[in-house]
Amino acid sequence: MNPWLDVRDEVADALKSGRGVVALESTIVVHGLPEPTNLEVARACEDAVREAGAVPATVGVVDGRVVVGLTPSELAHLADPSTKAAKLSSRDLGLALGRGAHGATTVAGTLAAARAAGIAVMATGGLGGVHRGATSTYDESADLTALSKTSALVVASGVKSILDIGATLERLDTLGVAVAGYRTSRFPGFYLADSGFALDWRVESAEDAARAFVAHRAFNASAMLLANPIALASALDESLHAAALAAAFAEAERVGASGKEVTPVLLAEFARFSAGASVAANRDLVVANAGLAGDVAARLAAQ
Repeated sequence: MNPWLDVRDEVADALKSGRGVVALESTIVVHGLPEPTNLEVARACEDAVREAGAVPATVGVVDGRVVVGLTPSELAHLADPSTKAAKLSSRDLGLALGRGAHGATTVAGTLAAARAAGIAVMATGGLGGVHRGATSTYDESADLTALSKTSALVVASGVKSILDIGATLERLDTLGVAVAGYRTSRFPGFYLADSGFALDWRVESAEDAARAFVAHRAFNASAMLLANPIALASALDESLHAAALAAAFAEAERVGASGKEVTPVLLAEFARFSAGASVAANRDLVVANAGLAGDVAARLAAQ
């Protein structure tokens, strides 16, 4: 038993009985979306997983313990600004636990907890990746290396469009992370269904994805990314997206954001410039991803 890990009863029972379980990150709730949308999205994601026949397991750190299966009240506590919950990647977990801190887990942090708990499927909105200008800043998300060393199927709408998507795809290739489009041959661009980059592989159903992941695990210790594009009805207009992206980078430069500060500043400016349209898009895509992950997890359990 891991002395730092609390796997709540519903999740533990599901894992013991062989039911599908989906790990959900908490950073999008605590640091990524405004109130009260954040907690509404958290509930909607868990509902979507359940409707697909699997059990949701939202991950976070409470009082210096990794909790897999946060209660609504625990998630609300982490989302309260007065809690000052830290943003925790996998590298931060030990320090946060050792100090008895509260925190929300990123994709990398959630994958670490999922691996410890024995959960093979995760859902998120968009992955972190290689930042623009990384040739001079070396700014690259730990999500990528976490995917390279974690045997999990991750459902995401590509990577955040504020990133260097082409460079991110190259890094995923180098790191041995399998990437397949869900009913698409184009890599999604988070707020956009098509980032402009083609994919080598696609799957047409959750059953196909589960079967491919089983085969992938037989030969690789890395993750498989199931890239699920945002629905066209929810996607941002391309001209609005381009203008919001330019405004976001201008704002980040104005305030001198760097490191972990960059993404929150960019997403906040995206929301302001688009009059909330980006928040609505984010909500729709992450809930859709949770539902697809639930479907895949249920079929994976059946296999």
